[in-house]
Amino acid sequence: MGVGRDDRDEDESIDEELTRAEEDRQKPRIEFYGGKRMSALPLALFVVWAVVQSGVLKIGDTTGLVSGMLFALIVGMFFVKGDWKRYANTIFEGMTRRVAATAIVAWLWAGMFADTLRAGGFVSGLVWAADALSIGADLFPAATFLLAALLATGIGTGYGTTIAFTTLFFPTGVLIGANPVLLFGAILSGAVFGDNLAPVSDTTIVSAVTQDSDIGGVVASRFKYASVAAVFALAAYVVAGHMMGSPFDVSQGQDILVQNSNPLGLVHLLGIGVVIVTAISGRHIVEAISWGIITTFVLNVVFGLAAVSDMIVFRAPENSELAQSLAFLPFVQLVVPDEAAVSGSLYEGALSFFPLIVLTLLIVAGAQIMIRGGGFDAIQEWLLARVATNVRRAETTMVLGTASVNAMITINTAAEIAIAPYVARIGQRFNINGYRRANILDANTAALGYIFPWGGGVLAGYAAMTGLPDQYDWFTQAMLVNPAEVWPFVFHGWLLFAVFLLSALTGFGLEYITDRESGEVARV
Repeated sequence: MGVGRDDRDEDESIDEELTRAEEDRQKPRIEFYGGKRMSALPLALFVVWAVVQSGVLKIGDTTGLVSGMLFALIVGMFFVKGDWKRYANTIFEGMTRRVAATAIVAWLWAGMFADTLRAGGFVSGLVWAADALSIGADLFPAATFLLAALLATGIGTGYGTTIAFTTLFFPTGVLIGANPVLLFGAILSGAVFGDNLAPVSDTTIVSAVTQDSDIGGVVASRFKYASVAAVFALAAYVVAGHMMGSPFDVSQGQDILVQNSNPLGLVHLLGIGVVIVTAISGRHIVEAISWGIITTFVLNVVFGLAAVSDMIVFRAPENSELAQSLAFLPFVQLVVPDEAAVSGSLYEGALSFFPLIVLTLLIVAGAQIMIRGGGFDAIQEWLLARVATNVRRAETTMVLGTASVNAMITINTAAEIAIAPYVARIGQRFNINGYRRANILDANTAALGYIFPWGGGVLAGYAAMTGLPDQYDWFTQAMLVNPAEVWPFVFHGWLLFAVFLLSALTGFGLEYITDRESGEVARV
């Protein structure tokens, strides 16, 4: 997922998560009718549900996916031998995994930051800049891909980048006349690039540590793969931008552009810069984004871009005497009792992610069941015995194996932790260098986490997108992009996967353990 980190604390948390994952494999198994492979049933049923809901019925509803995962967990229980207590406790074990909490924190903080930027008119600044620089609808997706890639690489959070760009750049591009599906794909592609390449990304750290490689060497060795995929992805967005116009009537777009154009909104580039600099300096992403929220809040007030009540407001019942005495405060408003609520960008920026948070916890619980049920071990044993019989086939197995796991475990860091020991075992059997193993592991994990319609990165962007009709009068429900529509247009994700698949098949970039020794595996 790539959520940035503090050097020492985050390294310790990753070590703890990896240790816990290994301990889970040593605990008593959950026995299933049908054997170890039946432990994959909950996740498999969820994937089927997601495909039917999003792909067949075209329903982009995260809460519907929550129902699907709950249903899958219940069905899986009926295939457990003996007492169901261990199965139920395993669900709780999975839901308390730190890797799930990390994704949740990233979504909440990024949501608050992005919505506070929006409240301060950052979109109007982007509209002005696009017009001034003559970046039209044709080139906007390509420009979005580049900028998203830069931000994700700088702050190390693909999820946070997806949320911010969907909240800010997506409505700008739609207003200019870019194709919404292509634009959303460009945002996801930028997140893939940063998740794969950023030294402070969780996926980068996990891939290096689990394959006994130093992070600096891993990042340097994977740059050639990421850059090749990025160049072709950029060209693809330029070509597709010219070929794919907006399906909506944007004839009134120029008038709306004028109304929504304000160069002062670009002052919020300072807030984004604060986040990038703080993250690169080694601070935890929570601290970095918190400073960004504070900076944006202050800029909104100082420049009159947004009132305090636009960012946080308590709508208290007017018949409350205590509320009446506090009504002079800028963040307290008196309303009729039926309209009492909390509102503002800080509240709304976090609220939209609650269904996704629940879904994340349930998916990680399903992965935990597969681990405790021996499903991952069964897959490994089959791959080692039947598929990975030589170096080429071993690397191809690593590529396709990570892809398969990411199809089921949609939180990419969780998927990476689950499959990492098997990648290491296969690679060590054929003396494949740790850098090479780490690159295969991370590239596919980063790429496919933003492609599948039920993937964490895709749903994070979709959750941010669903709030846009309430934020802009001109943005209609028809402009929302169904997660099932965007997967063919995540060009960088597909190209990165293709680069490593071709590398595995041809031996391009292959290094053996004796070719190069890894530096100290002491983090960055």
